[in-house]
Amino acid sequence: MNDLNQLQDKIGVTFKDPALLERAFIHRSYLNEHAKLGLEHNERLEFLGDAVLELVVTDYLYRNYSNPEGDLTNWRSALVKTESLSAVAEELELGQYLKLSRGEAKGNDRSRALILANCVEALIGAIYLDQGYEAAKNFITKQIIALLPQILEAGSWIDPKSKFQELAQERDGYTPVYRVLKETGPDHDKVFVVGAFVGSKLCGQGQGSSKQAAQQMAATNALKQYVKRQSKAQPPNLQPQVDK
Repeated sequence: MNDLNQLQDKIGVTFKDPALLERAFIHRSYLNEHAKLGLEHNERLEFLGDAVLELVVTDYLYRNYSNPEGDLTNWRSALVKTESLSAVAEELELGQYLKLSRGEAKGNDRSRALILANCVEALIGAIYLDQGYEAAKNFITKQIIALLPQILEAGSWIDPKSKFQELAQERDGYTPVYRVLKETGPDHDKVFVVGAFVGSKLCGQGQGSSKQAAQQMAATNALKQYVKRQSKAQPPNLQPQVDK
């Protein structure tokens, strides 16, 4: 495991209890191979950090934006989702500090992203316990809430499944249905191909290491097809007829 002092310098937090920081990086799988060490894994810290993260983000959004609840909820979800937190972990190079089993270290990309995201939450929990709420808030503001402008600009907070359902119901009168078209790989490393259907029509396909991820990709691709279809549609002639 690399020197955690470098990480403390990077995040601007010096721990009173270094063991607490170390615990934030101990995955449950590591203890399966090192049970005699008597260490504790990071899941309790993750539980605490998740709650602190949600409170800080919710408080920030409430105080800084007058948008309706639905928008704020979607923005919060975009900030705390696995993809956002794992990106933060990659930026801080948290992976080099993780203690994993040999098998878990060889996991697929989705599994690694989830472990990294959980590690960020555990780190927040450790900061909160060691330094207090304000220190945890500062870390969250600098590392996570700072992502909000680019999320809003890119529109990545819009849930593709919800948007696709809205359009499909409005234009075609159907609620989309998602069906698994193909499944490959062993149980621990599955790849799913999912189709998004409106009625009997296949509107988009997506691939992912979970059915949910594949559904999101299928909805994203189906939305693109809906946009193309809309742009090709000719507007009706609404000019009034003139009697001759």
